[in-house]
Amino acid sequence: MRKRYAFIGCILALTAIIPNELIAQRKVTIKLASMAPENTPWGDALNRMSRAWAEVSNGQVELRVYHNGVVGEEGDVLQKLKLNQIQAAVLTSFGINQISPEVMTLSAPFFIRNDDELKAVLDALKPELESRINAKGFQTLTWAKSGWVKIFSKTPVFVPADLKRMKMGTNPDAAELTHAFTAMGYQMVPIGGNDILIALNSNQIQALYQSPLIVGALQIFGVAKNMASINVAPFMAGIFLNQRAWRSIPDQYKSEIIRRSDLIARDIDVSVTRLEADAVKTMTGYGLTVNQISPNQEQEWYNDVERSMDALLGTAFDRDIYRRVQNILADYRGRKR
Repeated sequence: MRKRYAFIGCILALTAIIPNELIAQRKVTIKLASMAPENTPWGDALNRMSRAWAEVSNGQVELRVYHNGVVGEEGDVLQKLKLNQIQAAVLTSFGINQISPEVMTLSAPFFIRNDDELKAVLDALKPELESRINAKGFQTLTWAKSGWVKIFSKTPVFVPADLKRMKMGTNPDAAELTHAFTAMGYQMVPIGGNDILIALNSNQIQALYQSPLIVGALQIFGVAKNMASINVAPFMAGIFLNQRAWRSIPDQYKSEIIRRSDLIARDIDVSVTRLEADAVKTMTGYGLTVNQISPNQEQEWYNDVERSMDALLGTAFDRDIYRRVQNILADYRGRKR
């Protein structure tokens, strides 16, 4: 009988030890969803990120990337991320907004005006924004810029009055931006991405705000043959994991995974900037006209949004984040003078 108890005791002791060893050795698979086509800077970067994770973890952490939107639209992706059907995703401003609405404040129209200003804002606010996102059950891996939103239209647009005479297509999921433009006096029409060309051809809309990369890919410039040179807003994106997936990655690999992912995200920034410029150049070769906005005309856009902003704070945009970004930009612009 004593031998039997001794045997059981050994088994219990082993079961207390072996699971921890197995946990340390098991392979972790992270499924990541991306809307971007694989043959884009984003697709290439995610494939490189997958190889980097395997290298960093000696093959223990596998990043399996699902490109081309095969997992679904951002709303679907976010729901699957919460249910752990996937463990990571590339989300744009619209998807991030569903986690932490404060982030959409960075995309307020004509607020942040160029890459340098965006960098200054992110350098100052990234830790807080990430803390807010992480508190909602996610882990922010890295941020990357996906270009700038521009105004495309069937007839030239130089000043706000030009655009206010048109019906402008808007992303159905971008409630805050739609509300902001409507409050400023624009005629907004929610249009799904696949229906933009139909809406333009039928004159349901005459203009839209969109990334030049998407306009080029969808051949929208064949109908909306004008692009205003002014930047409307940065098109933000980031890579996020759910906390369950992040906890499954062994701690000794996490800091290097973040570091390598950040380096690749910087490459995305450079590649997207170059690709966006190339896309505009290509589109102009096929009939797109870039309407150059003068400094005085730019100021009309800035004044127009400023007149409406008080009514938008606390509704479309977070008041506290807006004021803080405003102070960062004022300081940055003051130093640039």
